Amino acid sequence: VDNGELVSATLKREFGEEALDSLTASKHEKDRLRRLFQSIFSNEKAKEVFAGYVDDPRNTDSAWVETVATNFHDDTGDSVGQLDLQSGDDAGHVQWSDIDQKLQLYATHSHFLKRVTEMWGAHW
Repeated sequence: VDNGELVSATLKREFGEEALDSLTASKHEKDRLRRLFQSIFSNEKAKEVFAGYVDDPRNTDSAWVETVATNFHDDTGDSVGQLDLQSGDDAGHVQWSDIDQKLQLYATHSHFLKRVTEMWGAHW
């Protein structure tokens, strides 16, 4: 989260920059994404999964990582599921993936995904 930025704004910005390469998008495409994001990332659809300190290898005695994980569920697959993912900013590769407990993720990210599957009664 940038200084003075709301977490909700950070979620939209980071998703756009890293998963949709919005930094290189045309003005027309940025406007389209902005309108789409208002629907996809609405407060009504937001479900907080976790907020607080996380066990992270970058933590030190004087600095540590805190995170907010939020789930925005696309029941029908006709909003987020239709986005054409493209790596941008500092993301190496992005794709939609089926997930389960065998997926190796960074730090405590798998814990967040397990919570989401529990929220929705999905397979883990």
